[in-house]
Amino acid sequence: MSEKKEKLLEVKDLKVSFFTPAGEVKAVGGISYDLDYGEVMGVVGESGSGKSQEAYSIIGLLQSPGKVVGGSITFEGQDMLALTKKEMQEYRGNKIAMIFQNPMTSLNPVYTVGNQLVEALRAHDSKISRKEAEQRAMEMMEMVGINNVQKRMNQYPHEFSGGMRQRVMIAMGLICHPQLLIADEPTTALDVTIQAQILDLMKSLQKKTGMGIIFITHNLGVVADICDKVSVMYAGKIVEQGPVDDIFYEPAHPYTKGLLRSMPRVDAQSYERLIPIEGTPVDMLNPPEGCPFAPRCEKCMKICLKKMPPYVEISDKHRSACWLCVEDLMNKEEN
Repeated sequence: MSEKKEKLLEVKDLKVSFFTPAGEVKAVGGISYDLDYGEVMGVVGESGSGKSQEAYSIIGLLQSPGKVVGGSITFEGQDMLALTKKEMQEYRGNKIAMIFQNPMTSLNPVYTVGNQLVEALRAHDSKISRKEAEQRAMEMMEMVGINNVQKRMNQYPHEFSGGMRQRVMIAMGLICHPQLLIADEPTTALDVTIQAQILDLMKSLQKKTGMGIIFITHNLGVVADICDKVSVMYAGKIVEQGPVDDIFYEPAHPYTKGLLRSMPRVDAQSYERLIPIEGTPVDMLNPPEGCPFAPRCEKCMKICLKKMPPYVEISDKHRSACWLCVEDLMNKEEN
C-alpha cells in the first residue's frame, strides 16, 4: 500500500435498514464521507439519527434484524462489506477499535481488568507471551492516566469509578494500536471534569499514534474541542458536512443552526435565551418524501415536503442538503 495516498476510510451511499414485524426502518439512508489518517471527524445528531448504526456497520457489529442494504465501506482499500465473520474479527480490535458509551456493560464483571486487557491483546497477537501482554497492559493503563497499575490490574470493574472504567475502555481500544478508533459517545455518562480529562487524553493519544477517530456525540462542545470536521446527521441522512469552523461559524442547514441555538454559550456578550427545536423526530417507519427536517423547520417551503434537496457546496469541503441553499446558489448565479 502506498502510504497516506489513499483515504483511511471511505463510506459511499451507505444504507442500513432494520426489518421489523411493523415494516422496514431505514436507520441510515444513503450517507457518504471519508476520513484521512490522523483526522478526527465528529458525527452529531439527536438520538435515533443513525449515528451509532453507521458506526456498527463499519466494524461489523450491526445487530439483527439490522442489515446493510446498499453502499460501500472501504478501509485502507479493503471492501469491509465483502469480509467474512472470521476476516472481520482480524480487523476488529486490531486495526479498527471501538469505545462504547457505557463502560460498565462493556467490561465483564467477573474478570479482573488486567485479565480483560491481556486477553484483548492476546486475541489479536498469538505470538505475544502472557508476561509481555501484562507489561503492555500496564503501560497502556499508565498511558491513560491510571495510577498504581499493578494493584489495579487485579481489581474488578466494580472497584473502579465511572471515569476510571472509561479510561480502561480507552486502554482496551488502543492496546493493539488501531489505525481507526470509533468512539460512541464515550464521555456521555461522565461528569464535566472527567469528560475534559478523557478528551485531553484522547487528543494526546491521537497525536502520538496518528490514528483516525470517528467521534459520535450529541454534544457540540465536545465536537468544537476535539474534531477537525463534522457530519451532522438527522433521520438517517447527513444534512450538513464540513470543517469544524465552518459548521460553528457559518452553519447552512436549519437543523445545524437549531442545534447551535439550543446550546449554552460561555462567550455570549449578554444573556441569551436558549431556543429549543420544536416538534419531534420523524417516524423512521414512514419517513417523509422530502427533507426529513421539513416538519420541524421554521423556514419550510412546499418543495421541502415533496423532494429531498441535493447537496450544495457552500465552500471548500463544506456542503449542505437544504432547499434554502439551492435557492441562495441560484440567486448568486443570476447576479
